Amino acid sequence: MKRVAAIDCGTNSIRLLVADIDPATGELHELDRRMTIVRLGQDVDRTGRLAPDALERTFAACREYAKAIKDLGVPGGDRPALRFVATSASRDASNREDFVRGVREILGVEPEVITGDEEAALSFAGATRELTAHEGHGSGVPASAGEQDSGGPDTGLGAPYLVVDIGGGSTEFVVGDREVHAARSVNIGCVRMTERHFTDASGRVPEPGTPTAGQIAAIRADVESALDEVEQTVPLRPADGGDYTLVGLAGSVTTVAAIALGLSAYDSAAIHHSRVSFDEVREITDRLLHSTHAERAAIPVMHPGRVDVIGAGALVLRTLMERAGAREVVVSEHDILDGIAFAVAERAGA
Repeated sequence: MKRVAAIDCGTNSIRLLVADIDPATGELHELDRRMTIVRLGQDVDRTGRLAPDALERTFAACREYAKAIKDLGVPGGDRPALRFVATSASRDASNREDFVRGVREILGVEPEVITGDEEAALSFAGATRELTAHEGHGSGVPASAGEQDSGGPDTGLGAPYLVVDIGGGSTEFVVGDREVHAARSVNIGCVRMTERHFTDASGRVPEPGTPTAGQIAAIRADVESALDEVEQTVPLRPADGGDYTLVGLAGSVTTVAAIALGLSAYDSAAIHHSRVSFDEVREITDRLLHSTHAERAAIPVMHPGRVDVIGAGALVLRTLMERAGAREVVVSEHDILDGIAFAVAERAGA
């Protein structure tokens, strides 16, 4: 087993995974997994720059993560077993060198500002490694949040997969089985859509925080346009008329799943590989979009950093499922962060 650390810095959150991994078998033993909402992408869509206070929030989280990495004995030196991957917001910012320099000083590694295609491939690897390992032996994926699985341990889920990672600034779409066949990244993340359509001149979501019908329609139009772009590269329905296993990643999807499951507190184990039907996604999206800020904040599983952006994120998921004809989404707590960790372990074993 190789001890590694992975950091995924996105538009809305920064996350850490420290794990022992066997690259040969794909076994992953998690030691520490944490997430901090830093909103690095604050106003990037409007200004094209990373805001000073957003950078400082991110650097504060990096200092906490550096201590955890050291305390857990992750190897350092000339070839540290740590990889820091930065995604949409830092790709788009004109002052991203300020971000790179700060991360390097705190963590001792160069942050990799990866392309959308690289992000998609890492997300796919992290999300499907367990699923492909179960193919032919029953997927081990539990029944829908609103149903019981009457088919025994073999749920019939398997390749091909459509993996969708709804981030803060962008959303990645990947089709594949044991490897990626096609991928596309488009700028329809939950933070970007909220800032573009739900905020006032000051950049804040005005009270009571309930979007108008016109604002909701504007987001749907953006998402539909982005899906047109996606379908130039990634088919959202299989050419043979069959079905994909739709696998949904990231906080918007996991929060919708937690609501569907009726959890009184966020429970990663219950959420991981749960299945949420399209009808549940549609009902929850409508509820989120027509509730006030206070009502969303009162939902037990709602992270404070997602209260203003969850409606847009859920709407991205709902619109995608409509376009793809998906009857349900399999929710994964394993995503790009796990893909990064596997890549570090494989590099260390080379």
